[in-house]
Amino acid sequence: MVPPPGDRPSRRRQDPRDGVKTASGRRVPRPHRPFDGAVTSLLTAPKRLLVGNPLRNDRMGETLLPKRIALPVFCSDPLSSNAYATEEILLVLSVGGASLLHLTPFVALAVIVLLVVVVASYRQTCHAYPTGGGAYAVSRANLGARPALVAASALMVDYVLTVAVSVAAGVANIVSAFPWLAQSALPISLGFVALLAVVNLRGVRESGTAFAVPTYGFVVAVLAMIGVGLARTFAGHAPVAASAAISVHSTVTLGPLVVIGIALRSFASGSTALTGVEAVSNGVPSFRPPKPRNAAQTLSAMGVLTVAMFIGITALALISRVHIAEDPSHLVGAPAGYQQGTVIAQLAGAVFGSRSIAFYVVQAFTAAILVLAANTAFNGFPILASILSGDGYLPRQFGRRGDRLVFSNGIIILALLAGLLLWVFDASTTRLIQLYIIGVFVSFTLSQAGMVKHWTTAIRATVLRDEVPRMVRARLVNGLGAVVTAIVLVIVLVTKFTHGAWLVVIAMPVVFLAMEGVHRHYASVDRALTPPPGGV
Repeated sequence: MVPPPGDRPSRRRQDPRDGVKTASGRRVPRPHRPFDGAVTSLLTAPKRLLVGNPLRNDRMGETLLPKRIALPVFCSDPLSSNAYATEEILLVLSVGGASLLHLTPFVALAVIVLLVVVVASYRQTCHAYPTGGGAYAVSRANLGARPALVAASALMVDYVLTVAVSVAAGVANIVSAFPWLAQSALPISLGFVALLAVVNLRGVRESGTAFAVPTYGFVVAVLAMIGVGLARTFAGHAPVAASAAISVHSTVTLGPLVVIGIALRSFASGSTALTGVEAVSNGVPSFRPPKPRNAAQTLSAMGVLTVAMFIGITALALISRVHIAEDPSHLVGAPAGYQQGTVIAQLAGAVFGSRSIAFYVVQAFTAAILVLAANTAFNGFPILASILSGDGYLPRQFGRRGDRLVFSNGIIILALLAGLLLWVFDASTTRLIQLYIIGVFVSFTLSQAGMVKHWTTAIRATVLRDEVPRMVRARLVNGLGAVVTAIVLVIVLVTKFTHGAWLVVIAMPVVFLAMEGVHRHYASVDRALTPPPGGV
């Protein structure tokens, strides 16, 4: 019989002052530490202020991203590349003078085809490997551990460079608007890296919300500029750039081989439009269910927006006769005191007027998204590091989530490495850009080669003959992508090696060997802790 409530024996809550029970069952007084709580609160207060209060594990679902937030989180890098992709093409072609600018549409078309092929390939990667990892996961499953580590090394180096280049480029645009900040470019760059790290440490959903406005603002501003510029052209009042009356002096003697070399180099430089595509396939686990489909749709949306802006900016640059040179001293006919502006700045000035509010809006969103493009790396790097730690190639700490359910250690390490790179290169975009995109195309080539192996295996194993034609087409697309990206990789290495790319060529093997060393260490520890077959 259950006793009435008043007769039930009361269960007194244990008072911490009662002491602690020893192994023998005897209770001894608890040591008195009056300052423990105060010291702990004092040490954790700044962290809570910056990062926020810890989240329970059961709130993990709240950090998963809808597509409208995933787009700015994972795609700000490829979208922002429109701020300099066309410019990179024109800068290289200008080496041969204005006579080579007619090659711009053909080079741009080649970049678009490459982008479409890579996006199509990574859409299939999202479906085939929903646990994330991108090039690393594909290479490990199809090519083996060592090619996978090469891909991972390339990606990790590229993520660090993405942060450094994007932040430096964004700060360069800010300095262009406010020249008196030129001496403070490095501290400002380091401050932006720290800010991005703190925002990401608070949780990916919060960072996605914070970055949505600048990303969508940039897309709307650029598309509006393109729309107004084309409308004026069709109306018979085509915009004219401030540099239209300035010619570009050729610095080389043009011959067939030289022209081909310049065209190939401009194609390689324009391929910066592809940076960041990998991040979506790496970040599939961060999407809301159904994860693969939502990731693939986000990737497609990014591809459509990137192609639309790239075509529009390139077309407007040709219509308005933008002239730009790697060395401004090669500009002939420039007025005294002429300051060479970026292609985006020249187009915005030609379409809206260089003193209009719309001009400053375009410039503000351009600077903002260039800084925020680094956020793609802040989402991709920690996820990739967690996967590598799970496979035993990085310390286990990279696989642990912090108080806000993000991979805090990966975020912190990325910020430190990017800050170091900015400090070494004095936040110079010109010097940092020479190191860029090599890792991108190493990972692209390995990923698509791995997908070719994946489809070959699937074709041999399938019993559904109706699926074979689709698989053959997919293999053809991936094979084409592997060949093209390998060619671009060779071009980039040849044309940029002596300009600083050799540092990346050294850094990637160093990262590769370090990860192999970590793996050997964990393997030796496992062997030491495994009891012999006969027991202890």
